[in-house]
Order: sequence, then C-alpha cells, then structure tokens
Amino acid sequence: MKILFAAGGTGGHINPALATAGEIRERYPEAEILFVGTKDKMEAKLVPAAGYDFKTIKISGFQRKISIENIIRNIKTIFYLLFCTFSVKKILKEFKPDVVVGFGGYVSGPVVRTAAKMGIPTAIHEQNAYPGITNKTLAKVVDRVMLTAGEAEKYMQCKNAPTVTGLPVRGEMLRADRDFSRAKLGVRDDQLLILSMGGSLGAMAINNAMVDLIADNHSNKNLYFLHAMGQYGLWVPEKLKEKGVGNASNVEVREYISDMDVCMSAADVVICRAGASSLSELQALGKASILIPSPNVAENHQYHNAMALVNKGAALIVEEKELTKEKMQALFDSLTKDGEKRLDIEKNAKAMASLNAKEKIADIVLSLIK
Repeated sequence: MKILFAAGGTGGHINPALATAGEIRERYPEAEILFVGTKDKMEAKLVPAAGYDFKTIKISGFQRKISIENIIRNIKTIFYLLFCTFSVKKILKEFKPDVVVGFGGYVSGPVVRTAAKMGIPTAIHEQNAYPGITNKTLAKVVDRVMLTAGEAEKYMQCKNAPTVTGLPVRGEMLRADRDFSRAKLGVRDDQLLILSMGGSLGAMAINNAMVDLIADNHSNKNLYFLHAMGQYGLWVPEKLKEKGVGNASNVEVREYISDMDVCMSAADVVICRAGASSLSELQALGKASILIPSPNVAENHQYHNAMALVNKGAALIVEEKELTKEKMQALFDSLTKDGEKRLDIEKNAKAMASLNAKEKIADIVLSLIK
C-alpha cells in the first residue's frame, strides 16, 4: 500500500495530513507513505521530524496585490508551474502511489492535478469554511472531497458529493484533564481563567485589546489572565506596568504557549484568532470564546471560519475593524458575568466537535485504494 500526501505552507495544512498519515500507519504499519512539499516552508521540518519520507518540488503562490514586485513574483510562479509538472510526474512514476491526497497549500495543486490526469485515485481535504483557490479548482477533478465545515460546500463545484469529516485534533489535547491542568497552572477553583493569544508572532490588535482588558479587570481576583503576546509583542509587559498592572498574582504573560493542551483545557474563556485548527480545538474541548478573525488571510477565510461557530451559538465574534475597548469589554462581560450564557456557548461548541476526524479521513483515503 502506497499513499502520497501533498501539503505545505502552514501548520493548518500539514498537521491534519500528519495526523491522517499517523492513523493509517497505526492501522497498517507496512504502508509506504510519502509527503511532497517545498524545501523552504514548514513542511520541510515537520514531515521528516515525524518520520516520513519527503520529496520537494519548486512552486510558489500567486500574489494578488498589484505591484511591480508581485508581478515579477507571479511571472516566476507561472514558470515554476510549467516546469514542476515534470518533477511531479517523475515522483509519481517512481513512487507509484495507490492514492494521492492533498491537504491544501499551493503545493497540492500540481501534485493532485497531475495524479488525477494520470488516473491515480485522488482526494483533498479543505480545512476552512471558505475554501482556498487550490482546493476550489481541484474539487472539480478529484474523486473525493473532505470538508472541515459543511459551509464550504456552497463555494465549491465538486465532481462527487463532499463529505464533512471535521479536522483532526491532537491526541494530547483530547486527553487533557481540566482539573489537573488548572492545578498545574496554579489557578484556583473559584477563578475564571481567561486565555488569550494571537499566534506565535503575536497580533498587534489582540495585544492592544488585551492590555486594556487586563488593566481594567485585573483587580478582580476571581479572574486569572494568561496571555501569549508573541514574538512581536515583547512590549506588552512594559505597557501593562505603565497601566498599573505590575506583578499581579492573577496575570501571566508569556511570549509563546508551548503547553497548549494544558492551557486550553484549563481555560473558561478563550480569546483568539479563527484559524481552523484553533476552532477545532475549541469545539473538541467545548470552550466559550471571543473570536477576532485575522483580516490578513486569503479570501478573509478566518471570518467565515468564525461565523460557522457564531451562527450556531458556539462563539462570539468581533472583527478587527470594530475592535474597540468598549466592544471588547462588553463581550468579555457577557461571558464572565453570565454563567448560563457561557455554559450555552460551551455546549454548542462541543456539539460541533468531530472527535474522530482523523479516522473518518483515513477511512475515505483507504477506500480509494483499489
């Protein structure tokens, strides 16, 4: 049994592919698994570290903003697309996969499309509620389309009816124990833990909003704030001091959260972006959240991701363009002062969870093998 995965660019594309590969390898230890990606993106580190064979092709994405620099980059992208087909065909002929699966990122395009033209069974998985251009195009030719959120179907023209599988959530996240996690963090039983973050680099809008929110609410010792400021938010501690927070016992600021399973499981309210992986974790653990979608992503897909939860009463949302101190405080109060509302959102989030996503995806991938 030979399976080829194409995924690249971000962890949101790569991690679900790795989770699926792990599920297949657990069922069939003898299965040969190959990943195809690019040599200068995240997959070049994550895939070999997970123990899988890895081959690269030279490909880049199209830039949509018009500028001289982007025009030059787009010309290079066209050149790469024309010539990477030869590399892809060579990989496919040498490996002879029984099925090829794309998990997004521009590397998936030429790999999955070429495989389909060669008569190899193909499938794709779309992580976002608003699909990317690559998967929109591939949906028309692949044998199976798998979706994290059913809302994505209305934006795609699929060759065959798609299947909603959800998005795999890391096992350690599902196994985390809330009481143990809170004890480890030193959070009292009578405190509400507010977990906030803007990604590994940090988000200026979220950092600014949380500085104000923490400064205005830290005197309430029934609240415990844990904020991840990110690489570009190292100014946050000093700003909090200026606002009189100082060394408050109920405020913890980190650059990065490396123990997300502990922090997420312990939290009562989560304030974060609306990436597909984060939302799947919120659903799996049944967490009330205030979502602040990043406006700096393709097709504004984080807004669509967030609205998939908001429309089912599973989260609150505020867009960056509407993010004011007053708006943030009002949303915060609605979750921290109204226990019934928070409980309803938790229940609705949990009801949306797909806890066996990797099993569903693996089943579909394996079903395509003749």
